[in-house]
Amino acid sequence: MKGNNLGELEELILLTVGILYKKAYGVAVMDEIEKQTGRTLNISAVHAVLQRLEDKGLVISEMSEPTGERGGRRKRIFILTAAGKKSLEEANELRNQLFNQIPKIAMSVGGLKFQV
Repeated sequence: MKGNNLGELEELILLTVGILYKKAYGVAVMDEIEKQTGRTLNISAVHAVLQRLEDKGLVISEMSEPTGERGGRRKRIFILTAAGKKSLEEANELRNQLFNQIPKIAMSVGGLKFQV
């Protein structure tokens, strides 16, 4: 199923587009990810992933009105599509199914000691 799965950064950016509903543009996405995760991203990486997500049909975009400040520029605003929402739900479901199969002992502190 290559091409249908989300990469880690794609998923993170797609989640952030959902969080910022109707306010998700490149810099806002980059800032929100840093705020939520402490992870610093390059704006060009964010734009590249947003474009890739749009090419996959997981987000759509449109240009906003110019901002009110003098010389304000228009921004490309991204929102989730139905396919984007479904993709996030499937990724979350798979992750939860796998996580729930981990034996409790494997998650305990100290666990077993192995010799190498």
